Amino acid sequence: MKHFLSVEHMTKEEIIALLDMAEKYRQDEYELTKQVFSANLFFEPSTRTKMSFIVAERRLGIEALEFNTENSSMKKGETLYDTAKTFEAIGADVLVIRHESDDWADELKDRMNVPIVNAGAGKKDHPTQSLLDAITIYQEFGSFDGLNIVIAGDIKHSRVARSNAQMLTKLGANVYFTGAPDFMDDSLAYPYVTMDEAIEMSDVLMLLRIQHERHDQFSSSTVNYNEHYGLTIEREKKMKEHAIVLHPGPVNRGVEIDTTLVECDRSRIFKQMSNGVYVRMAVLTTQLLKWGIIHEHDIKKRNSTFGGQPVTKMRSVN
Repeated sequence: MKHFLSVEHMTKEEIIALLDMAEKYRQDEYELTKQVFSANLFFEPSTRTKMSFIVAERRLGIEALEFNTENSSMKKGETLYDTAKTFEAIGADVLVIRHESDDWADELKDRMNVPIVNAGAGKKDHPTQSLLDAITIYQEFGSFDGLNIVIAGDIKHSRVARSNAQMLTKLGANVYFTGAPDFMDDSLAYPYVTMDEAIEMSDVLMLLRIQHERHDQFSSSTVNYNEHYGLTIEREKKMKEHAIVLHPGPVNRGVEIDTTLVECDRSRIFKQMSNGVYVRMAVLTTQLLKWGIIHEHDIKKRNSTFGGQPVTKMRSVN
């Protein structure tokens, strides 16, 4: 895969290699010895994804070029393509892009001379979120084979649901969907279960935010949502002892999850956020290596001498 755009085009081996590298970055600190610039082009609001990319870049020693649509030439009618080409022309080595269009990457992927990293594409793709969810699950269970993972919530409008279902299936998990009938997507070929069935069967319950901004009109499914389709205190008590709860954020407290459960013992929500930094470090490094912008000898353990050992081999995830 030339750019990092979609889980759909990733092999199991490529996914595992990224998880291995992310785990390596979690255990030790590394930095690049070569100057690299990254342009963070976010055309949609973001806290977790944007900030974790910035932290990932700074930990690696990458210089982040910031971008704000309100203060950019986009307000004068500049296109996404011309904005991206501008940053390429002034020296950006990698473009990290989030945009509200499902297919924004189609406009750029064959016309850019630097790697593109998808930080979110409309309702279609969110591959770095899938990686951080996968590594959080792996840290818990040590394997994906046979795990029952239920993705619960606003499936129809969620890029997270699509990317996670694809990635976790490739890794060997059993993936199911649940949620309000209005939020289901018949185009996605995964089995549906009720929320109460999900509670009893899941090893991992992945909750999704109701994306009000993507709904065309008010949905009756949002009325008493927590009671009918969310994780209530009563439902949490019926989960398997070892089961964990994930959520990509931001959390609508009291809607998809009772507010007291956001930081309960089985919640890994904030651990996901921490893992997001290491995953995005791995994605950036891999793309820079793939394009020949950096080489393995440009990656050094922090505080080591310039003659230190480069990152050459990562631990395998079984």
